[in-house]
Amino acid sequence: MVKSWRLATILIALVGLAAAACSSSGASSSAKPASSAKPAVSTAPTSFLSQLHSMAQVASTVPVNGDVNPYGVAIVPASAGKLVAGDTLVSNFNSKSNVQGTGTTLVQVSPTGSMQLFANLAKLAAGLSCPGGVGLTTALGILPGGWVVVGSLATATGGALPTADPAGCLIVLNNQGIPIKTITSKNIAGPWDMAVKSSATSAEVFISNALGGNTKTDHGVPVTGNCTVVRLDLALSATSPPVLTSSTVVGTHYPWKANKTALVLAPTGLALGGNGTLYVDDTLTNTVSAIPQALTRTTAVAATASTLAAGGALNAPLGMTLAPNGDLVVVNGNNGNAVEITPGGKQVGTKTLIKNGAGALFGITTTPAGELLAVNDGKNTIDIYRP
Repeated sequence: MVKSWRLATILIALVGLAAAACSSSGASSSAKPASSAKPAVSTAPTSFLSQLHSMAQVASTVPVNGDVNPYGVAIVPASAGKLVAGDTLVSNFNSKSNVQGTGTTLVQVSPTGSMQLFANLAKLAAGLSCPGGVGLTTALGILPGGWVVVGSLATATGGALPTADPAGCLIVLNNQGIPIKTITSKNIAGPWDMAVKSSATSAEVFISNALGGNTKTDHGVPVTGNCTVVRLDLALSATSPPVLTSSTVVGTHYPWKANKTALVLAPTGLALGGNGTLYVDDTLTNTVSAIPQALTRTTAVAATASTLAAGGALNAPLGMTLAPNGDLVVVNGNNGNAVEITPGGKQVGTKTLIKNGAGALFGITTTPAGELLAVNDGKNTIDIYRP
């Protein structure tokens, strides 16, 4: 019985093979030649920077008082008061004398290149104070209702870092460009850049501090230290200025160092991902770090424990923004290049925005049309890079 079963099995297998051979032979006679098959289409994503092919100067950022060194940029999301949807606000860090930390103006630039003064904060109204005075930084954002928030880190005589600890503040302006209040806190120490998420009734404002945690001073002037990244939770109203409800340090141990050319090397660029991760680039350490669950976390993450990317094409990273494809775009302070980094930390593209542009790039942002806006400190302009 066993032998008969085996023989039957073999015969069935042979019949099956013969049928398959006939079927294959018939198919090959009617199939198209292999050489005519369409090649596989690559599904590799295209980097954002590789799609930018043209550059144009939008406008000068120098107002009547002569302020220079544009730093922060923020696109107006909705018209209100003097604010026009689609225009860009720019903060100036230097006064006409070109001393860092003495600029006091915000200018408003239209997409067609018209520039006008939005605010001059040289003299704050009675009752408003900012430790050290006014020197506008890259920290710039626009909240629902047209409330404008800008960071201030004023320098002392000759552009020296302030001795106060903490130093600096946030200045809140209404949509007419009038300063309404200042926000100070033990967690605000040299507000250097800003990222914002908001609704009609609340906002989470992230600040990268450039000072604080002094580890070395020289005659009272800070030289080095370890600074923080803080989340400020604000209550919003259409008729009243934002109210600070709480502040939480979400990132710690970011080293900073005084620098005669750049004033201070510290964590600068901030970008908030759609998943709630806050990305931070650090000029001094040549790194980009990631703080997970930044919108809700109650504890701080150390910079070294959250490093996402280091070195490579990064060269004193300054401004940072999210590209339409979800990647990060970082601009270098030492060479005028932009670097594209995936949320996973892979550097996927580099593009020269300003040839021999050391010291020329700072604040950047993307437009709803997928363009890149960047200030040019070397020419005191705002430029646009288009596909």
